[in-house]
Amino acid sequence: MGGDKVTGQDGGWAGVGREDWQDYDGIRKRLDQGADPEVWSGGRPLHQAARCGSPEVVAELARRVANVDALEYGTTALWEAVVCDRPDNARALAAAGADPWRPLLGGWSPGRLSLAGPAADLFPIPDGERGLTEAERTASQEAKRLVTALGDLYYEGTGLACVAEIDAEEAVRRLEATPATGEDLNDLLEDPDEYDMEESLQIIGVTTVPGGCVVTQPWGYAPQMPGVLTRLSHATLCYGLYANPKSGNQGSIARNGTIKGWDLHPGGSPDLDAAPEEVLASYLYHYNAVAYSYAFVGLRPTDARAVVGPPDMWVQLPQRDYWTH
Repeated sequence: MGGDKVTGQDGGWAGVGREDWQDYDGIRKRLDQGADPEVWSGGRPLHQAARCGSPEVVAELARRVANVDALEYGTTALWEAVVCDRPDNARALAAAGADPWRPLLGGWSPGRLSLAGPAADLFPIPDGERGLTEAERTASQEAKRLVTALGDLYYEGTGLACVAEIDAEEAVRRLEATPATGEDLNDLLEDPDEYDMEESLQIIGVTTVPGGCVVTQPWGYAPQMPGVLTRLSHATLCYGLYANPKSGNQGSIARNGTIKGWDLHPGGSPDLDAAPEEVLASYLYHYNAVAYSYAFVGLRPTDARAVVGPPDMWVQLPQRDYWTH
């Protein structure tokens, strides 16, 4: 981590990467040489350490800051430790005086949010503090089941449309798609990069799952095109996902034939004004965009086949402008 001189406009943290927050001796040396415990790369060092550092680094920073519960984009360092599943860091912060029961996003506190996660016994629940509601407990249990069922997926470059309440056959009917078969399909599946984008975008997979169906394309964004989502979502709800290799996961919502949300970030951090249900979902499916998309519309798959294949059927979309609905 850098040289001996650590002061300047960077707050003394120049060259500090994610893994460096595990290095207690290195971080303490920087602090002793004048690194600012309050400022790091547009945020706060304690928050970054809470996300990816060691408990020893967290404790050292917590000892040096003016307020262990200072906010960064609406959350405390303790909140970040809980969301990032770093229970040892959360305990270190609580020992340093951080408040587990301070309401933050959507009215959730770090302590109450932790009750829905893998470390439900992280903090003693004080008298008068409400636990989870029955609906929140159910959502937590389903999240654990769903994440386990989907397993460790590789889905970069994949497009999905998760549709509630209709099966694969109905999805095909709504899209006016036709069966895709033969040698051309086999060649496409073997190496989609060899095909022209406009041609390969016409081929999609469709699979019935408990609660609805999934439209998928392992090599492109077709399932999330507005004209696909609006047709699929007639009298129901649809969540689209494109795992863009260049810019990350992009989500969208369609309800009853109308686009209701676009350029969303499934599995990412909730907005500051997010509703309580959205804050909980963002926590339960943190960094798991596929599971988030399934859960948003209430799909309950027992495995990952709708994403990784083979689908129930491959079909071809008719030629039309899918960007103007």
